[in-house]
Amino acid sequence: MFEAAAHPYLVPFDGSFRLEGAPTAPPDGTPGKKVLKKELKKHVARLREMQDVLYAADRKSVLLVFQAMDAAGKDGTIRAVMTGINPAGCHVVSFKQPSKEELDHDFLWRTNRQLPERGRIGIFNRSYYEEVLVVRVHPAILEHQRLPWRTEQPDVWEHRLTSILQLEEHLARNGTVVLKFFLNISKDEQKRRFLDRIDERSKNWKFSAGDVRERGHWDAYMAAYQSALSATSRPWAPWFAIPADDKPFMRATVADIVATTMESLDLRYPELDGSERARLDEMRALLMSEP
Repeated sequence: MFEAAAHPYLVPFDGSFRLEGAPTAPPDGTPGKKVLKKELKKHVARLREMQDVLYAADRKSVLLVFQAMDAAGKDGTIRAVMTGINPAGCHVVSFKQPSKEELDHDFLWRTNRQLPERGRIGIFNRSYYEEVLVVRVHPAILEHQRLPWRTEQPDVWEHRLTSILQLEEHLARNGTVVLKFFLNISKDEQKRRFLDRIDERSKNWKFSAGDVRERGHWDAYMAAYQSALSATSRPWAPWFAIPADDKPFMRATVADIVATTMESLDLRYPELDGSERARLDEMRALLMSEP
């Protein structure tokens, strides 16, 4: 079963993670934008090569989970990291407000339906973690989920986190490599990006008044994120708290983590047995004999 290697932004597995100590900006000495873009291209090339092997081997799958506050750059990071990846072996799902059908099932049902097949990379733009993040910040949402128990019971979040832990361990045991990225943007940087969306016409379509209203719950969201990351970062399904105030740095860092992880999986192209190789020799001879 896959286990994460040490990394500066790896969330500890012992529950000691504290969000106030997690950086939102790159470290001193970080290269400039041009260098980071070159690094991103290098990491994407590594990822593209490993995706080919993953697809051919058809033994394991990779699930990338992205969670963040609004304007942290989830969409752009997913797009940048997966540029050039074979779309036949990659599937991106964005989870919005649950449908009536989804609400008639347990909270993991809608995401379980979208898990990647063996040989493929699945990307969740938001995920089942919304049920211990936005729903925790707005517990009134529980009233609309038609749950079989009273919504005010105090251990609902503990139960959901336990279910998530069990799901991710199950996935890991069965060959799915789970990597989770929290794009850690500062409140000041989020404000700047919201203002850009208002002031720049080409970005107006990105702006939502609801995002500003959610900003008013910043402290509650930070508490919910800290609880979720601390409770569910494990060697087989690690969280990485990636500084998100600098987009080029964030994207290069995520791409490097994904590529390095896939390189550590000992993936190999399938090897043919003797009869299959003999069949190839037969086909070669047949082709070579054509006039």
